[in-house]
Amino acid sequence: MVRTRTAVPHPRRWPLRLALALAALAVCLVFGITTATARGSLGPHEARFDVTTDSTITVDVGPLGTLQLASPAPLGLGVRATVGEIPRGVTDLSQAATLQALGQDLDQYIAFFSGTRATIHQVLLALAEDAARRTAGALLVLAAAGFGLRALLGRRRRGELGQALAPHTHQIVGSGLVAVLVVTVVTASLNPATSATTESVAVSSVFDGTPLEGARITGRLGGIVDTYSGQILAAYRTNEEFYASATSSLTAAWAHWQRSGEPLVGPTATAGATAAPDPAASPQPSSSTTTATTLLPTTEPVTMVLVSDLHCNVGMAPVIRELVELSGAQLVVDAGDTTINGTSVEEQCVRTFADAVPDGVRLVAVAGNHDSSVTEAAYAKAGAIVLAGGVQTIDGIRFFGDADPNQTLFGQSASTRTETETEAGDRIAQDVCDADDVDVLLIHNPRVGRAALDTGCVPAVLSGHLHTRTDPVQVGDGVRYISSSTAGAQAGQPTLGPLHGTAELTVLRWNPSTRAFISWQLVTVSTDATARVADPQVWPTIAATTPQASATPTPEPSGGD
Repeated sequence: MVRTRTAVPHPRRWPLRLALALAALAVCLVFGITTATARGSLGPHEARFDVTTDSTITVDVGPLGTLQLASPAPLGLGVRATVGEIPRGVTDLSQAATLQALGQDLDQYIAFFSGTRATIHQVLLALAEDAARRTAGALLVLAAAGFGLRALLGRRRRGELGQALAPHTHQIVGSGLVAVLVVTVVTASLNPATSATTESVAVSSVFDGTPLEGARITGRLGGIVDTYSGQILAAYRTNEEFYASATSSLTAAWAHWQRSGEPLVGPTATAGATAAPDPAASPQPSSSTTTATTLLPTTEPVTMVLVSDLHCNVGMAPVIRELVELSGAQLVVDAGDTTINGTSVEEQCVRTFADAVPDGVRLVAVAGNHDSSVTEAAYAKAGAIVLAGGVQTIDGIRFFGDADPNQTLFGQSASTRTETETEAGDRIAQDVCDADDVDVLLIHNPRVGRAALDTGCVPAVLSGHLHTRTDPVQVGDGVRYISSSTAGAQAGQPTLGPLHGTAELTVLRWNPSTRAFISWQLVTVSTDATARVADPQVWPTIAATTPQASATPTPEPSGGD
């Protein structure tokens, strides 16, 4: 019998191969990190971000100069942001006069200051992803080159070279690694696109007390900042003080409700018992929802906070977080219009809202008519569950949702989708019935959800869009709840900065045993930064529809923005 011998690599070759692999990995990592680049936004501007090795965060505004901050990154790494233009889609939304357009830009700068952490987080994540891609690409190139060289040399020649080089393994690998690392770092540092200015300038006091405290300003930018920064920083500080006061007021109002209110609704519950109604708010909850007695669930209820029409008002982010923590909510439900125009520069808003959701709390969202596919992608990337035409079971609740059929991009009048409201409503109704056992339909425009309610295939529909709340009412064979704007959005008024109208949030409690909502509880923040917590209201029981009721259907809600 002929025996075959399995080739076993020479023991002395393993150190060489391992050393070469580690050296290749180190080189590719250095290359990937030091050449990483990403695109994002700074305030209303598009920007390009490049990794540098000068321990500085540099914002480059071209001939005007730079703004420099010490980088918190290790190993001498920094970032250079090259600021571009404000996207045309943002400035062409309407026939605004120049001063109005500048006012809109000011709002975006305030949002940038308020959401600095979200911007930094977004940029670092994008750079890390690009660094990983470049590292993987470099490894593939080196591997391909290695296998190509191996094939060219042939087995015999490789054996001869291996024997000749084996005694010098450590020296060869060490010297090669040092040389390549030095060349890579020097090349990255001297790249004209990423090299930071070495100009020595004093620290500017303009940004004291802001996230940019300690910044150095070079060139003409210093004079511009000195001249115009007062308006921006004053608006920023006013904004921060307003929402800090609103958050504190919410904490106090919730504590007062817990002392004087009931955790679940009884037949005598009334809304707004602790404060007079705000004339700027949506209509107060009607008494028709308080006639039923609420039964305690056999299992712990699922609590969710419903928000809608945030329109990039990042000032409300800490208020939302506070309510989620106070209520013990397991879910935050966003009924759409998270942004103003669905542009890429508004990804910062999306990230800020996503970061406001505490760890362990799920975020569920649908896109509204002011959002876009860019918004959906940003929300999903930030960890949200974006409903886009399917069923998702979250904390035991079967949600169905889809983007608004009137979804537009950059405020254009033409829809980016191909369905009308009626067509989308009919399709969603059919999909909900086909899915079976859907608990909640989440759709931005309540008119789109009407067909699903008429079929009786879904017991509850949550929506927004109208900027005016409608108490939960039976429509068809289900219950519809329309949330008002959580940004206090008012026609003709910006949503950024202190509230121009009353902001509304709703705490919903859902019974896993009966697979139905138990109660809804209204929380408002007024234009004077005072918060009010109403008593919970009983969620309506669905009654069997009669021929007379079918003959006089509930009027369709009008309006919307």
